[in-house]
Amino acid sequence: MALSSFAYAQKPSPELLTPTNHTLVLIDHESQMAFAVASLPIFELRNNTAIVAGGSKLFNVPTVVTTVAEKSFSGPVFPEVNEFYPQATSGYIDRTTMNAWEDPNAYKAIVGKGKKRIVLAGLWTSVCIVGPALSAQAEGYEVFVITDACGDVSEEAHERAVQRMIQAGIRPLTSVQYILELQRDWARGATYKGVTDLMKRYGGGYGIGIQYAHEMLKH
Repeated sequence: MALSSFAYAQKPSPELLTPTNHTLVLIDHESQMAFAVASLPIFELRNNTAIVAGGSKLFNVPTVVTTVAEKSFSGPVFPEVNEFYPQATSGYIDRTTMNAWEDPNAYKAIVGKGKKRIVLAGLWTSVCIVGPALSAQAEGYEVFVITDACGDVSEEAHERAVQRMIQAGIRPLTSVQYILELQRDWARGATYKGVTDLMKRYGGGYGIGIQYAHEMLKH
């Protein structure tokens, strides 16, 4: 009985995200899009976006960064995105469509990664996230949304968008949940320092706790 239980415990749920089983799509984390965000404080949105972008880079997650009307209206991406995915080397995909799934170049880039799971984060939740989320799901993809790396013009707009997606079967998670789900085991030394450094920088109280443990408890 004990051996059976132990063996079962070694098999994580196939429902969990791993660095290799999904594509991350960062959508419209841009200045103009952020100005009107009222569903959470902008510093929280930026920190959460940094955790997602930094975590995906650390774990080599296939990632697409897309913008909308970058030069004519929405402006540059957050510094936290550009830090981990510099425009010069990452090649952001600029669009005119509100729904990235309807843009031929964005669509080709996303589906070209060859993953049947897609994780989304971006602005605004009710438009530029709902659109590709429902569209990707309609084509048979499993879709996840990192809700605290999204924002909208009001709490009502954000919450109704999240509720609509959940009712359609799309799965919500948070930025910290995302990076810890990828790490999964603190014994994974190749990414341990990167994860803890990222959290100390952007992880709020949790990051301060890690700093304390490292300095005061020496672990």
